[in-house]
Amino acid sequence: MHRSLPFVIALSLVLAVPVLADEATSTPPDPNTELQAQLDATNAQIQKLKDEIAALQKDLNSTTAQKQTLQNAIKALDLQIQKLQKSVTLTTKQISQKDKEIGTITGDIRTTEQKIGDAQTGVATALRRLEQMDQEELAVALFSGGTLSSFFDEAVNLGSLRSDLQNRVEDLGALRTNLQTSKQTAEQKRQQLAALKNNLNQQKQGVSATKSEQASLLATTKSKETEYQKLIAQKQAEEARFEEVLYELSSQLGIADSSHIPTPKRGVLQWPLDNLRIPGDITQTFGKTVDSVRLYTSGTHDGIDLRASVGTPVRAALSGTVQEINQGSVANCQYGKWVLVKHPNGLSTLYAHLSQISVKKGGSVSTGDFIGLAGSTGYATGPHLHFTLYLSESVTFKQYTCKSGRAVTIPIAAPNAYLNPLSYLPAP
Repeated sequence: MHRSLPFVIALSLVLAVPVLADEATSTPPDPNTELQAQLDATNAQIQKLKDEIAALQKDLNSTTAQKQTLQNAIKALDLQIQKLQKSVTLTTKQISQKDKEIGTITGDIRTTEQKIGDAQTGVATALRRLEQMDQEELAVALFSGGTLSSFFDEAVNLGSLRSDLQNRVEDLGALRTNLQTSKQTAEQKRQQLAALKNNLNQQKQGVSATKSEQASLLATTKSKETEYQKLIAQKQAEEARFEEVLYELSSQLGIADSSHIPTPKRGVLQWPLDNLRIPGDITQTFGKTVDSVRLYTSGTHDGIDLRASVGTPVRAALSGTVQEINQGSVANCQYGKWVLVKHPNGLSTLYAHLSQISVKKGGSVSTGDFIGLAGSTGYATGPHLHFTLYLSESVTFKQYTCKSGRAVTIPIAAPNAYLNPLSYLPAP
C-alpha cells in the first residue's frame, strides 16, 4: 500500500515517542550494587554503635547509683566521655548515610527530569505534525499518488496513534507526580541531615564539657578521696544555707494571685531532656517528700531533679524569651550556671546546674531548642538538671552572697508561685 511522504514522516516521529516515554515512565533504577553495599555496611556499623552506647549508658546508670566516691565520680565521667565520643562517631556515620541517600535521590531526580523533557519534546513535535496532516485535503493526498482506500487506512492509523499519544501524556503526568514526591523526600532528608549536624555539634560540646569537668574535679580534689568528701560536705552545707535564704526571700514576697496561675494540663510543657525514662530518671520530685523535709528549710523542693550526665543537651520546654542567665557560676554556690525562660502562657522555667549555656539574655527560643549542657555547677553534689516552674508575674531577682563572699543573682518567687512541673509535663 502506498504511503504519502507526510504520513511516513509523522509515523517516524510518533513511533519515536513510545521509546522516550517508556524510558521516562520506567521506575528509576535501584542504587548500584556498590552503593547499596556501602549503605548496608553503614547500617550495620550504626546498629553496632547504638548497642555499644546502650551498654555504656547501662554502666553509667549503675555507677552513678553507687556510693558517692571520687573513684565512682571519675569512672562516671570516663563512661560519659566514651558514650559521647561514640555518639559523635554514630552521628558522623548517620550524616554520611544521609549524604549518600540524598545523592541517590538527586541523581534520580536529574535523570527523570531529563527524560520528561525529552519525552515532552517528542510528543509535542509529533502532535504538531499530526495537526498539519489533519489539515491536508483529500484531493492533496490523492494527487500525491495515494488511493481513497489508502487515505482511509491512514486516517484509522492516525486515530490509533493519537490515542497512544494521549496515553503517553498521561504517563508523563504520573511521572511528574512521582518526581514531586522524590523532591519532597529529598527535602525531608536534607532537614534530617541538618538536625544530625546540629546534634553532632552539641555532642562535641558535650565531650569538651565532660573532659573539663573531669579535669576540674581532679584538680580540686588533688586526686584524694578525703578532699572529694570534703568538697561534697561543702556543697551540702552551701545548699542548706542557700535554701534557707531562698525561703526567707520568697516569704517576703507575700502570696501571688492564684487566679492567674495557668490551669494545670499535661503536655503544656515538653521534657527538657531527650530519652528520659519516667519516672525512673526523676531523682527528686516537687513539694514535700522525705528528702525535701530532711534537706530543705522550707520542707519542700521547689522543682524536680532529672538524672543527666555532664554534657547532656538541655532543651527549652516551651517557646519563649530568655529572661535571665547566670553564666559565671561560683564554686559550691546556689544554682551554678542557670537559664530562666519566660513563656507567653504566664509560666517561666528554670534550668539549673548547667555546665555550659548556649543562649543569650533576651534571645528567643522555640520548644526543643538547645539551650545548654547539663552539669553539676553550684551546690550540686552530682550531675543532674534542676528544673523549676514559676508563675511568671511573681518572678523577681535578688543578689545572694555565697559563703566565699562572692555575690550572684538568683531568681525567687512567692511561695505559691512555685508550681509542680509534673502537672504540666507530658504523662509518662
